[in-house]
Amino acid sequence: MNEHVNHNSKHVNQAKIKQLLKTGRGQIEGIIKMYDEDRYCVDISKQILSVIAMLQNANALIINDHINTCVAEAILEQKGKEKIDEITDILVKYLR
Repeated sequence: MNEHVNHNSKHVNQAKIKQLLKTGRGQIEGIIKMYDEDRYCVDISKQILSVIAMLQNANALIINDHINTCVAEAILEQKGKEKIDEITDILVKYLR
């Protein structure tokens, strides 16, 4: 499941994903500062929820790119079952 495959397919959402992750990192740093400053708990919680939503969006884009590249290539090579099982495992964890 943790197998990294080098391929030539372009991940179309790469720039957007990277920007979301960098923004999330900045927000987390801000949350830590808010916590250190003993800011209002509800405000901190709202910021945490914002980061969670951003990470979920980034994850959805990553999965989308994976399906459109790695999974599609594996299916064309008659090796799709393993990749589909990986996606199913992720979805089961996400839906819990």
